[in-house]
Amino acid sequence: MTPAPSDTSLHSHAETLWLPLSAQLPGLSIEILPTVDSTNTRLMQQAREGLVEPTVLIAQTQTAGRGRMGKAWHTTTHRALTFSLGLPLAPQNWSGLSLVVGLSLARALHPDLRLKWPNDLWWQQRKVGGILVETANIAQRPERYVVIGVGLNLDTPSPHHWPSDEAQTMARQAPAGLCAVLSRASSLTRGEALSLVLPSLVTDVLRFEREGFGPFAAAFAERDALAGLSVMLSDGRQGVACGLDAQGGLQVQTAQGMMAVTSSTVSVRPC
Repeated sequence: MTPAPSDTSLHSHAETLWLPLSAQLPGLSIEILPTVDSTNTRLMQQAREGLVEPTVLIAQTQTAGRGRMGKAWHTTTHRALTFSLGLPLAPQNWSGLSLVVGLSLARALHPDLRLKWPNDLWWQQRKVGGILVETANIAQRPERYVVIGVGLNLDTPSPHHWPSDEAQTMARQAPAGLCAVLSRASSLTRGEALSLVLPSLVTDVLRFEREGFGPFAAAFAERDALAGLSVMLSDGRQGVACGLDAQGGLQVQTAQGMMAVTSSTVSVRPC
C-alpha cells in the first residue's frame, strides 16, 4: 500500500528529527505505528516491563486514546497528530510538568494559542489539543519514567468524529484544528506538525527537570485562558480563576476564600 502524503511526511520528518534529538536524549528511538490502542498505554506497559529508554511513539490511528480523568481521545478518520514522549526524569518537584508541556506546544505553534489549565490548548475559546502526563517507577533507579501524551487536531473534527463522552460539550463549543490557527490554505501534515513541536518539547522538558516550573511561570501567565474568568469546579464549587501558585496549582477565589486547585483533585471549566 502506498502511504498517504501525510504518512510519507511523518516518516520523513521523524527520520530528520532523530539525529539532533538523540544528542539531547542518548538512545532515543522514534517509532511510528499504523494502529495502536493508546501511545501512552503502550509506553507505560513497556516501562513496567523494564524498557525505559527515551522513546517517541507516534500513532497513525489511535483507537483507545485517553485524556485526563478518563476522557477519550481517538484518532481514526479525522486528521490529528497523536504521539507520546517517554523518558526517565528526576526533577526535584514534579508540579507543573503538564503546564510546561502545554506552554512548549503553544509557543512552538502560534502566539494566539492559549492554555486552559491544566492540560488543554485553546484558540478562540476552542480546544485544539490536549495533554496527558503519566509516570511509572523504575526499579533501583532514582528517576521515574514519564510518558507525555500529546493530541493535536490538524483539521477541525466533524461532529460525527467527536468522542461520545465529549459530544455534548463539543456541541456547545466545537473544537478547532491547527490549519485554522495557522491560516493554512493547504493541509498541515502530521510530519510538519511533529517537526514544529517535538524539538522544543524535548528542550523544555529537560529544562523543567533541571529548574522546575519557576522559569516558565511568567510565560504561562501570558497565555492563561482562565485568568479572570468565572469557573465551575467538578465538585460543584464556583469562583474566579486568579492565576497560578508557585507550584502550578490554579488559584480560585471562592465564596469561602482563595483555594489552590491541583490537577489531581478536580476539573475546571468556564461558567
